[in-house]
Amino acid sequence: MNSSFNQKNHPHRRYNPLLNEWILVSPQRAKRPWQGQTEKTSEEQLPAHDPNCYLCSGNVRVNGEKNLDYKGVYVFDNDFGSLMKDEVEFSEDSSDFFSLKPERGINRVICFSENHSLTLPEMEIDDIKNVVDVWQKQYEELGNLDYINHVQIFENKGQVMGCSNPHPHGQIWAQSSVPSIVAKTQENLKKYFDKNGTSLLEDYVKKELEINERIILENEDFVALVPFWAVWPYETIIVSKRKIENLLDFSKNEKISLASIIKDLTTKYDNLFEISFPYSAGIHQSPTDGKLHPEWHFHMHFYPPLLRSAEVKKFMVGYEMLAEAQRDITPEQSAEILKNISTIHYKSK
Repeated sequence: MNSSFNQKNHPHRRYNPLLNEWILVSPQRAKRPWQGQTEKTSEEQLPAHDPNCYLCSGNVRVNGEKNLDYKGVYVFDNDFGSLMKDEVEFSEDSSDFFSLKPERGINRVICFSENHSLTLPEMEIDDIKNVVDVWQKQYEELGNLDYINHVQIFENKGQVMGCSNPHPHGQIWAQSSVPSIVAKTQENLKKYFDKNGTSLLEDYVKKELEINERIILENEDFVALVPFWAVWPYETIIVSKRKIENLLDFSKNEKISLASIIKDLTTKYDNLFEISFPYSAGIHQSPTDGKLHPEWHFHMHFYPPLLRSAEVKKFMVGYEMLAEAQRDITPEQSAEILKNISTIHYKSK
């Protein structure tokens, strides 16, 4: 006898219009016991200044350069960048199997604060707004270079995400090509815009607000939600309500609103398991290739790896590597959990 489909209990696939991909959702698997790997969660109390930290103010980095005695946000070129500024001579040899081309670019580190012990959820809104100001300036400065066609701003937080330094910081990778995931997103945003004359994400957010099933936070200018197609257990996305193509279009109030919703969202993350919650987060916005991009709509992804507790993470292995992304708990379950969590940081209680 066939039973009626229930998305809370039955396996199903969901479509991601940003990437033109599907994800398998298997809610029944959330009931299985866990006997796999667990992560260490002991958190040491960090000092406000660590004399051995390469990112702290006044300290000498590995390459012998000394950081300024900075207060607030501090930016410098990454000493071990993945890209190089040098222009090289190259004769392209087209091949079906062995195509390559040189890639120029600039890698920078952005220290969010001189206080070594802080993370974004523990910072004041005005201080996070200063970070947003620097994101804006860096996007403009780097994007104005004639060989830079894309500026990727992101943060890796926590050892689980491969972050080698606990000092509050993010990175910028500015490069001559539009990277693959961004190019794929752009293709789908443009396809929707050309067909409908409106922004895919603007229309999507309006529908999400109507349904109000996956919304976590909302303020005057931004919405934070668990996407219908989320892959990671507590994946979220921050989207501007207004169709803003990039950081240069932000008003002062919108920068404050973004800082506020980042603080509240990351606080909810920390409060979920009462730890400094690991994630990779990054901004998607229009390329800096000098072309018009009316299809683009500013958004910020958060990809946290933790699944059931502070000790258990989601692994992308096996089926995910060979077939397609898969998750157990539904996005709606994750959204309900995050929505009901306080925005007062657990360390302040």
